[in-house]
Amino acid sequence: MNVRIGTRTQHFRTVTFNAATNRVVLVEQRLLPHEFKLVETRAYRETARAITDMVVRGAGAIGATAAYGLAQGARVFRGRDQKKFTAHVAQVFRTLKDARPTAVDPVNAMNKVLAAMGAGETVEEQQALALAAAEEFANEDVQHCEAIGRHGAKLIRNGMRVLTHCNAGWLAFVDIGSATAPMYAAQAQGKKFHVFCDETRPRSQGATLTAWELAQQGISHEVIADNAAGFLMSRGEIDLVIVGSDRTLGRTGEVSNKIGTYTKAVLAHRHGIPFYVAIPLSTIDWNLRSGRDIPIEERDAGEVLGAWGVISNPKSRILNSKPGKRAYVRVANPTSCARNPGFDVTPPELITGVITPKGIFRPRDLQKLASAE
Repeated sequence: MNVRIGTRTQHFRTVTFNAATNRVVLVEQRLLPHEFKLVETRAYRETARAITDMVVRGAGAIGATAAYGLAQGARVFRGRDQKKFTAHVAQVFRTLKDARPTAVDPVNAMNKVLAAMGAGETVEEQQALALAAAEEFANEDVQHCEAIGRHGAKLIRNGMRVLTHCNAGWLAFVDIGSATAPMYAAQAQGKKFHVFCDETRPRSQGATLTAWELAQQGISHEVIADNAAGFLMSRGEIDLVIVGSDRTLGRTGEVSNKIGTYTKAVLAHRHGIPFYVAIPLSTIDWNLRSGRDIPIEERDAGEVLGAWGVISNPKSRILNSKPGKRAYVRVANPTSCARNPGFDVTPPELITGVITPKGIFRPRDLQKLASAE
């Protein structure tokens, strides 16, 4: 993604690795859209906390972060004892796996790293193979998103109004994104369209992240309250819905994504609007047999009861101007509690198709992709 910083435009990946310092380099997403900043995690536990605390978030991005974190943890081991090294790597794996339980990309990514490490005969060889495999996963994530864009661009026609939910864009992956990939590809083809970004409470990733991305890319868009989508659909003002996924079950076609996705799928179905899910292959879970078995993350109630923002001069409209102070504001009644499930599950009958790097499939036909993984 190309980012405007002052008068300069520079390309960034959401997640990279500094091999010289053994640090994972991340875009600090909690500061966006008010400030663009890169941060470095110095050890694998710090990398896991960055995932938990949503310094980095999004299926592919936390997958790549976990892969790099596993390599990061493996590389700090000193000694030649294979048994101790294996136990150390297992601890690193568990720590990163537990950082956010709903998404399957981190586990799939780390399993690929472990498989590659198996070819090494010494600790040193396995450490080198771990980093190489993490880099390969990150590069593959970008390639998958590029392919999603090629397949999905044909769904977007001139003049369309497209709804998306949460952020399944560049910031949610290493680059390009899944739900945004067809939009960026359609823009490159010269198509003109408009995007409605669900605000996506409680963390407002649609309003803060997706809207920021689209503004950087120069794509026409507006932020809408989550509850406004049904009204716009009833007025014929939405033609297409594209969302991402944190875990898609290959056996059943069920899709787990940011809370509110199921609601949008029900509304789209009611109004006869095509509803598509865009995913790389790393988001597919081939093991679980039911959406009810997906571990749904319950996040802190404070996210629902208030909001983070920036206290700044309301007259300032300059992009990338000096940011104000970031602050949390309590919105809800001070004595009330809240429930905060982070994800929901959408059944396959509400999904028109799943946009993958291998093409567009009906949800129940995803098993055709099993050999591609």
